[in-house]
Amino acid sequence: MIKYINGDATKPIGDGIKIIAHVCNDIGAWGAGFVLAISAKWSTPEDSYRRIPAKKRKLGYVQHVPVGDNTYVANMIAQNNVRPNEFGVPPVRYEAIEVCMKKVVQFARTLDNGTTKASIHIPLIGCGLAGGKWSIMEKVIEEAIPDDITLVVYDFDNSLDRKYFKSKVGFSTAHGVIPKDERE
Repeated sequence: MIKYINGDATKPIGDGIKIIAHVCNDIGAWGAGFVLAISAKWSTPEDSYRRIPAKKRKLGYVQHVPVGDNTYVANMIAQNNVRPNEFGVPPVRYEAIEVCMKKVVQFARTLDNGTTKASIHIPLIGCGLAGGKWSIMEKVIEEAIPDDITLVVYDFDNSLDRKYFKSKVGFSTAHGVIPKDERE
């Protein structure tokens, strides 16, 4: 189940164990985008990321870092370099996102304690500095996340197109609720 909210992914909502997943690059650079919010709240995810040996820091690798309070940060290596390549291809790699998200789901399942399932929380991963498009990313994530796992997507600065966002979360008007197929 995917749930969209306006908010800050470093302040995950809900009860139980929470995994905050985000995209990291494969060159060891940390210092722009969502990682700044993570570093402002916890030092361990950055410290752990910087200790990943270069030979291990490959696309598809995930590092799960406990940050306390039943919360983990998943450093997902799903960005090739930090700038578009010579052909203009943005650094985000959708295939690596899918691989990483499946690994985060596996990790979430290991944390399930029988009464509470772990939930996954993400910003609009790969769609800021990494250059991805949410219309593509959403499909990749939907393929990777089974229906029994709760995924909360945080739109921090309302950057999703309002029409697109409303088609996902629904809205009402003075004339009542507008059916999804009529909102496009």
